[in-house]
Amino acid sequence: MSKNSNLNPYEELANAIVLQAVREYREAVKKLSRGRKNRDAQFTKEECLRFFRSKWFSLLTELDPEFLIRRLDEEVTA
Repeated sequence: MSKNSNLNPYEELANAIVLQAVREYREAVKKLSRGRKNRDAQFTKEECLRFFRSKWFSLLTELDPEFLIRRLDEEVTA
């Protein structure tokens, strides 16, 4: 059973895709903030940024991608 029963399955899938990208971005940025070069983390971060700024992202959610990116980056610097 879904956590939010007033969402249809397509909305739930769209939310899950966006949340997975958010989790991957957070993890990558945290790894990079440790000051060591991590090619995999850098690739993941860049891939997530491309996704956040893509038409695909805008079809999945109404979130402002630049606002989301700023908020996620602020989590690391906080």
